[in-house]
Amino acid sequence: MGNFRPAHVRIGSLEDSVLNGHTTRSSTLIQLFGRNDDLTIVRSFLDRAAVSGAALSVVGDAGIGKTMLLRAAVEVAAAAGMRVLRAAGVEFEAGIGFSGLNQALLPAFDEFARRLGAAQCDALSVALGLRTGPAPDRMLVANATLTLLRSIAADQAVLVVVDDAQWIDRASAAVLGFVARRLDGSRIGFLAAARSDIEGFFEHSGLPEHELQPLDDETARRLLDHRFPTLPGMVRRRVLAEAQGNPLALVELPTALNFPHCDALRSLPAVLPIGRRLQALFAARIAELAEPTRQLLLLAALDGTGDLHVVQADGDGPGAMEHLAAAERAGLVRVDGRGGRLAFRHPLTRSAIVEMSSAADRRRAHLVLAQLWTNRPERRAWHLGEATEKPDEPVAHLLQEAAQRSLDRGDATGAISALVRAAHLSPRGADRSRRLAQAAFIGADVTGEMGTASQLLVDARAAGLDQGGSLYAAATTAYLLVNGDTDIDTAHALLVGAIENRSMGGPADDAELVEALWALSLLCWLGGTPEHWAPYHAAVARLTPSAPALMTLQTRTFLDPVRATASVLDELDVALARLHVEADPATIVRTTRCAVHLDRLGPCRASSWRVLRDGREGGAVMKALVSTMHLCAGSFTAGRWDEITELADEALELCDGQRYRHFLWQFHYYKALVAAVRGDQDANLAWTDEIIRWASPRGARGPLHFVHHARGLAALGRGDFDGAYRHTTAISPAGSFDSYAPHALWVMADLVEAALRTGRRDAAAAHVAAMHEANVAALSPRLALLVGSATALAAADDRATELFEQALALPGIDRWPFDLARTQLAFGEHLRRNRAAAAARDHLIAAMETFRRLGAHPWSRRAENGLRVAGQSRAGRGEGAPDSLTPQEHEIAMLAASGLSNKQIAQQLFLSHRTVGAHLYRAFPKLGISSRAGLRDALVAAPDTRRGPDG
Repeated sequence: MGNFRPAHVRIGSLEDSVLNGHTTRSSTLIQLFGRNDDLTIVRSFLDRAAVSGAALSVVGDAGIGKTMLLRAAVEVAAAAGMRVLRAAGVEFEAGIGFSGLNQALLPAFDEFARRLGAAQCDALSVALGLRTGPAPDRMLVANATLTLLRSIAADQAVLVVVDDAQWIDRASAAVLGFVARRLDGSRIGFLAAARSDIEGFFEHSGLPEHELQPLDDETARRLLDHRFPTLPGMVRRRVLAEAQGNPLALVELPTALNFPHCDALRSLPAVLPIGRRLQALFAARIAELAEPTRQLLLLAALDGTGDLHVVQADGDGPGAMEHLAAAERAGLVRVDGRGGRLAFRHPLTRSAIVEMSSAADRRRAHLVLAQLWTNRPERRAWHLGEATEKPDEPVAHLLQEAAQRSLDRGDATGAISALVRAAHLSPRGADRSRRLAQAAFIGADVTGEMGTASQLLVDARAAGLDQGGSLYAAATTAYLLVNGDTDIDTAHALLVGAIENRSMGGPADDAELVEALWALSLLCWLGGTPEHWAPYHAAVARLTPSAPALMTLQTRTFLDPVRATASVLDELDVALARLHVEADPATIVRTTRCAVHLDRLGPCRASSWRVLRDGREGGAVMKALVSTMHLCAGSFTAGRWDEITELADEALELCDGQRYRHFLWQFHYYKALVAAVRGDQDANLAWTDEIIRWASPRGARGPLHFVHHARGLAALGRGDFDGAYRHTTAISPAGSFDSYAPHALWVMADLVEAALRTGRRDAAAAHVAAMHEANVAALSPRLALLVGSATALAAADDRATELFEQALALPGIDRWPFDLARTQLAFGEHLRRNRAAAAARDHLIAAMETFRRLGAHPWSRRAENGLRVAGQSRAGRGEGAPDSLTPQEHEIAMLAASGLSNKQIAQQLFLSHRTVGAHLYRAFPKLGISSRAGLRDALVAAPDTRRGPDG
């Protein structure tokens, strides 16, 4: 397209046109009066957008001129040859998924097949309700939208305009936000406008933002004088005072007052918000219209699609257009007969139309719309629900089906709304309570709205709920109890009782029963004992004809990963391969959970981020928190520790703000892990103390395994091998891998190292034997590395070298830098002890560099000490300081200066504590000191020249 040159003269002369009386489009021009600076920003935005892509979000109060500014942008873009796609949020249909995206992309529907691949075309068509089919993946829809727009932009620059973004439905907001943040190099402009006083689903973060300010006093006076030159002075002053620089108020208030009479103005309360004041003025203008016109406007307001054919279908065609012409003349709507579109000139008009209509009028309009949208089941169900006054089971059933479709495509908020409406329309109390209970369960399990879930549960009981007969209610109650102060055993017993009372068996396609079992698995995991799991396994075994595949897979992987067979691993890999097309957040997190302890989180990363982004946008918040845990787990083994800190901090802030107390401890765990590997002992202790404070009063034994892992790793870092052994064996004893203790896989090499350093060679050998007996190395390359490292550590010196080399030759182990560096460190220390100093230095240097990069300070210092003992020279630290320490003495002195006891030093260096004492006894006089207290200062002055290892 070359250098984009919008009609600068035309835009720049808008104010002059008004002053000179050239107001052929008076409404638009007046609203833009005094907006030259804002128009300059828009021109600059359009320049960038047409060349390399750009996004801009315009925010401000109601009536401040956002819509008029967007219209000016559209005129300029169209005049410059850009293609414009428009959508506007509708307050009354924010619960209808993809309704906003439908508005924007419907004009390009005929181009889908030509510009998109088959999968993207189908996904986008189904999401927009233009075709039927299974609910598409949200990310596939977002990518399809971006691909479509980029394809169009390759031929013609594109401007996507979204007005009233605060009312865009959640599904559309997620997709449009995704697109708006990926426009670099695209020739696509994304321009949105939103009220600053209303929160919606559209996420502004990351987009450039421009806030429209009220007109200054002088500009406001000039605008009022130009538009109403004969306005009496008293009325003029009152209008200026009331409008407070709001352009829409300046041009609407005098019209509503019918000056020179000012009684109406005096009757306006001074504290009335500007939005409501203007809405009341629009209502007065609407009241002057004929009844058929008002009915057509109501239909358009409740429909929200802007499709002119919808309005025409309820009238007599030409007659309908005549009625709409009256509304157009009144300045309420804009009708584009050729494009088949109808737009309200201001969103307050739509609000006023709905508010001044009667309940009967609204029901009639909704019924008409339901009949017109027979090809859109969800939209039809929603309109039928609004049109139905009395309980009606067929309509309630349609809403329940619509709720399930919303849930399947990840729109939990829409599902809750549909279920609540379905409950209100249920003739039978049992159906009403069941639907409210299901809505409560979704609130607790998916969206994380605990307060809403609690209230819905109260409503369900008030409707005659028999808690023993509603598994949704029992599961919700269990979630609420766990989030409160109740112990795990009580919540567990309540849910087990409800499941057992339901039936001694049950079909595997009973969604309520299956969801209750998933909830029970969470309680069992928190309980952490075989006794907690026993009733769960019994209930799963009774499902007919068999348990759901994913539930069985979880049992064989997450609960007891050490015993996962090759066929189970193959089944897991197949399930993980399907995640990229999965839309249901619950399925994503449950599948990912199966991969956690088997080092297969890499294939889950994209889908986990998808769930997290959805939660950030107000969707499946609870599932997003679980996905955040999975991302933290994958980031820890991959060495992305800064990412863990960022993710955990974000999650903790959300948990604190929403009072998700039962999730806090899991992010405390990841904070404690990072503190452990980076040597922050105080933080490690503080975070694990937080976990204990939550878990202990509730009898939650599962979280204690996380505590032992984090504290055991910290103990290894500081050389407290007795403490490390106690913590690692508390998860599972040496020589065994307990069921329901998957953390045993993560600490198995730590246990062996701690056992060897504390003289427990038999325990170390038994644990290595258990690893080989269980064939742990076959589970993943990382676990194979840990098995190989532990086996080499425990082996006799004549075999250790070969075993270390075999471990370091395993393919793909560089994906786990911390585990790889620890193996290199152990190998280097082994070579150093066996006087292979040159070879030792190669491995110690590699380990040290990785530890430094990761910020693993305790292990970095250990590698540095090993290098000094192995004869690695460094620049001297000073002149005249004692230089007679042997490398072994220097290493022991350094460790003693760090605060370790003789016993701890002995464990770390594979020496006896008597030998350590002897070395220190010889080192003190060489350093000119008589006790440990002077070690640190003396060593600062000591040079690093070394004479080689002294054994």
